[in-house]
Amino acid sequence: MQRRDLMKLAAASGGAALAGSALTACSSGGNAADGTLLLWTHSAGNDTELAVTDQILESFNGGQDDYTVERESFPQDAYNDTVSAASLSGDLPDALTVDGPNVPNWAWAGHLQPLDLPAEVTDKFLPSTLGIFQDQLYSIGHWEAACSIFARESVLEAAKIRIPTLDAPWTGEEFDEALQRIAADTDYQWAIDFATADIGEWYPYAYSPFLQSFGGDLIDRSTYLTAGGALNGPEALAWGQWFQGLFTGGLANIESPIGGEDFNQGKAAMSFNGNWNALAAMDLYDDVLFLPPPDFGNGPKIGGGSWQWAVTSAADPAGANTFLQAALSDKFVAEFANATGLIPATEAAAELTENYAPGGALRMMVDYSRNFAVLRPETPAYTVIASVFTQYTGDIIHGGDVQAALDSAVAEIDADIESNSGYGF
Repeated sequence: MQRRDLMKLAAASGGAALAGSALTACSSGGNAADGTLLLWTHSAGNDTELAVTDQILESFNGGQDDYTVERESFPQDAYNDTVSAASLSGDLPDALTVDGPNVPNWAWAGHLQPLDLPAEVTDKFLPSTLGIFQDQLYSIGHWEAACSIFARESVLEAAKIRIPTLDAPWTGEEFDEALQRIAADTDYQWAIDFATADIGEWYPYAYSPFLQSFGGDLIDRSTYLTAGGALNGPEALAWGQWFQGLFTGGLANIESPIGGEDFNQGKAAMSFNGNWNALAAMDLYDDVLFLPPPDFGNGPKIGGGSWQWAVTSAADPAGANTFLQAALSDKFVAEFANATGLIPATEAAAELTENYAPGGALRMMVDYSRNFAVLRPETPAYTVIASVFTQYTGDIIHGGDVQAALDSAVAEIDADIESNSGYGF
């Protein structure tokens, strides 16, 4: 995501051209008059997700006579530009997928309308799967994702490292000691893998929870008007110095590949990774553990909020909400979890899955999400915050002056908020 809000992004010639070419290949919007609704997804090329989406459409279209839903899918890298350009040209579909942290920006920009769903549907979903802006619900997700520390039981036991639990996670000091012990007592090239090559949404999703555990944040959430103090105060400085030290001290690879490959290839003893890679790790190592994040003083934290479904401002709300309610059944929530390995958003759906039901191999991921998840800031400014944080965290990883990087990040974020009149706050 470039460092500008989505409305400016849509006006950029490159993004508009890309979105325009995509739009010419599909029908532009549904036709509420004849009951046709159009759903856009970000899943082009992801046959697994699309297969479940098509199950939903087949079930809905065949189960009633009032509406017919059609699907158009776009590559994820082009998706945000496509939606923004469609909003400007009046070609939004009736429903679409949206990445959770982008919901406030899209609602503020006028892309979305609040959902009209009964409480008995929405109340059973994990809180972090609900896209809320200014106290209104704009989106809801079939799944959640959770990060944890992937490790091997045999490695920890050989190094005499305590295995942490949900109720007794490592303290920051214990975590640092574990990394040092692994570096000293094993032949691994790296103590931990942070997948630094993944410079998209991974940086704020994966790394800012460590900042929050130190007591800092991406923005002052009491006002949402400044990042000052939260992102460049003493707690944030302590986080930045600690995080930088992992790389400059040789405990983590500055250029680690996407997806935890240093861990998968036996180069790193542990990996900070997402549950979407857990099944692959289980296939590689029969003693793999999925451990809670450490507590640096303000509780263990992980990122919350993944892709969700929403109704656009162009839609007939009656038809779109009718479809969305049907799509959110526990059956389809479970189908997405079984197909993708992601966390089912309802407990009833979790019980329909092998890995996330009570006693399942990945049940701890549900518990981590419930207990430790922190949503990225629910503000339209987040699109800029994410880009700025990624850039300056990269500077920190590569040995740059930590305080200067944090101060520069705050200056850019605050300038954007001011230029957009506070984004409604």
